Amino acid sequence: MPHDTPLISTIVGGLVLAFILGALANRLRMPPLVGYLVAGVLVGPHTPGYVADQSLAPELAEIGVILLMFGVGLHFSLKDLLSVRGIAVPGAIAQIAFATLLGWGLGALMGWPTGGSLVFGLALSVASTVVLLKALQERRLVETDRGKIAVGWLIVEDLAMVLALVLIPAAASIGGGEHATVEPLSAAVGRLFGLDLGIGGIIVMTLIKVALFVGLMLVFGRRIIPWTMHRIAHTGSRELFRLGVLAIALGVAFGASKMFGVSLALGAFFAGMVLAESELSHRAAQESLPLRDAFAVLFFVSVGMLFDPNILIEKPLPLLATVFIIAIGKSIAAFLIVLLFRKPVGTALTISASLGQIGEFSFILATLGVALGLLPEEGRDLILAGAIISIILNPLLFYVCDRLRPMLERTKRDEPVAEPTAEKLPEPADEPVAEDDVHPTALRGHAILVGYGRVGSIVGQNLKSSGTPFLVVEDSDKRIGELRDQGIEAISGNAVSREVLDLANIAGARSLVVAIPNAFEACRVAEQGRAINPSILIVARAHSDAEVDELKEYGADTVIMGEREIAMGMVDRLAQVHHDSVPYEGEAETATIAAEETPSPDKE
Repeated sequence: MPHDTPLISTIVGGLVLAFILGALANRLRMPPLVGYLVAGVLVGPHTPGYVADQSLAPELAEIGVILLMFGVGLHFSLKDLLSVRGIAVPGAIAQIAFATLLGWGLGALMGWPTGGSLVFGLALSVASTVVLLKALQERRLVETDRGKIAVGWLIVEDLAMVLALVLIPAAASIGGGEHATVEPLSAAVGRLFGLDLGIGGIIVMTLIKVALFVGLMLVFGRRIIPWTMHRIAHTGSRELFRLGVLAIALGVAFGASKMFGVSLALGAFFAGMVLAESELSHRAAQESLPLRDAFAVLFFVSVGMLFDPNILIEKPLPLLATVFIIAIGKSIAAFLIVLLFRKPVGTALTISASLGQIGEFSFILATLGVALGLLPEEGRDLILAGAIISIILNPLLFYVCDRLRPMLERTKRDEPVAEPTAEKLPEPADEPVAEDDVHPTALRGHAILVGYGRVGSIVGQNLKSSGTPFLVVEDSDKRIGELRDQGIEAISGNAVSREVLDLANIAGARSLVVAIPNAFEACRVAEQGRAINPSILIVARAHSDAEVDELKEYGADTVIMGEREIAMGMVDRLAQVHHDSVPYEGEAETATIAAEETPSPDKE
C-alpha cells in the first residue's frame, strides 16, 4: 500500500549516503565526518535529486546531541566539573566576548544593525558540542586534564547561550516590534505583582531557573536516577535496562528544556553526571553507545543539508572573514587565555583546536535572529557556511597544532628563567604534568607499553619487578604523573602518532605491548610498529576472534583474548574438583585476575 514515509526516507537516505561517503573519506585518509557533511549537502534542497525532510533531520540530530552529552556526563563527575571551574568559567566568558566583538565588527562593516551584528558575533563564539566531543573522543582526551577543561569550557558556553536565547527575544521586545516575545516566568511574575521587570529581571529569572534545575538534579536526581537504574538492573532484563538509560537521557533533557528553559544538551549532561556516581554508569554508557554514534552521524548530515554552495561564489570575502574569526581568531584567543592561566602549551593547543568551529547553538541563534528581524538572511547563510567549512577544517587545525607543539615547547624551554623572589608563589601541587617536558628516550632494547589501565598496569608492574627496561605511552595526564612518581619513564601522547613512537625509540625496541582496549587504535599502533621495526615482538589484547584476526593481520605476533583466558581459568579450576586434581589456589587467583581485566571497551 503506497504511503508517504518522510521519517524512514530521511533516516535511510541520510545514514546510507553517510556510510558510503564516510567510508570513501576514510579511504582517502580524511575524517569520516567530511563524508557525512557531503552526504547532507547531497540530500539537501540546494542540490538536485532526492531531498530529505528538512524539518525532521534537525530533530533527529538533536537526539544525537542529547545522547552524546549524556555519555559525556557518564564519564564526567561533579568533582571534575568543579576542578576546572577556575579556568573554564573566566576563560569561556573571555573567549565568547572576544569572538562576539570580532563578529560584531564584521557585521558593522557589512552595514548590519547593531542587534544583528551582536547575534552574528554570538553565533560565531560558541563551539559545536558534537564536533568538540568527537574530536576529543577520537584522540582519547575526554578523561585527561585537557579534555576536562575543554568539556568544562563547553558547559560554560552552553550556559551562556541558554541565557542569550532568553535575552535576545527580550532585547528585541524593547522596541515593541512585531516579532517581540517575552520570557514566560518573568512575564508571569510581572503580571502577579504589577511590575515591569525589564532586562535585569529577565536575567535574574533565567539564572533562578537554571539554578533550580541544577539544584534539583544534585539533590534529588543523584538519588532517584541511580536508584531507578539499580532497580531496573535487578530485573535481569537487558532490554529494560537499555530502555531505562534512553528514557532517563531523553526524559531529563526534554523535561529540563520545557520546565526550566535550559538546553536539551545541558539537561542530558546533568542526567549523565548524576548517574556517573553509580557503578552501573559504565554499563549505561555501553548500552547507549550505538544510538549515540548513529544519531551523531545524522547531526552532521542535517548540518550539510543547510549548506547552500552558491554562497561560495556570491560572498567569498565575507565568508573568508567569517571562517577566519571562527577557526583562527577564536582559537588564538583561547590559546592565549589558557596560557595566561599558566597551563602547559599542549593544553592550550588542544583547547584552541577544539574550539575552532561552530555548530548547533550557532544555527539556533541564527534562526532566532532572522525570525526576530535582527539578523539579515545573509548573516544566517554566512553562519551556516562558516560552520560547514570550520567543521571540515577542524581536523586540519588539530594537525597544525600537533605540528606547532614541539616548536612552541622548545621555545618555552629556551626562555630565560627569572630569579626566584620571596613574593613568587610555588606551583600548585595538583598542576598537571608539564607537557612541555617532551624528549626522546635514551632506552634501547626495551619494551614499549601502550596504555596503563587495568591490563597495562599489571604488565608494567611485572616488567618493573623483573628488571626489564621499559617505558609507557599514555595520554592521561593523571596517569603520566603517577608513573613518573613511581620512577617509570612515560611519554604523553597517542601511540597512533608516528612522532610519539619515534620519541619512544620504537626502532631500537625489542617488544611492543598494546594494552589499550580499542581494537581500531590497536591495529594502527601495531601497523606503525611493524612498519618502523620489522623484527619487533608485538603483543596485543582483543575481545573477539575477529579482533584477534585483524590484529594479527596488521602485524601483531601474539594476541591475548580476555574471554578465552577466563574460560581456560574456569576449566582448570573445574578440573581440580571434578577430576580429583591437586588444588592449586594460584590458578583460581589467575582466573579471577583475568576476569577483572576484561572490561567493556568503555570501562578503561
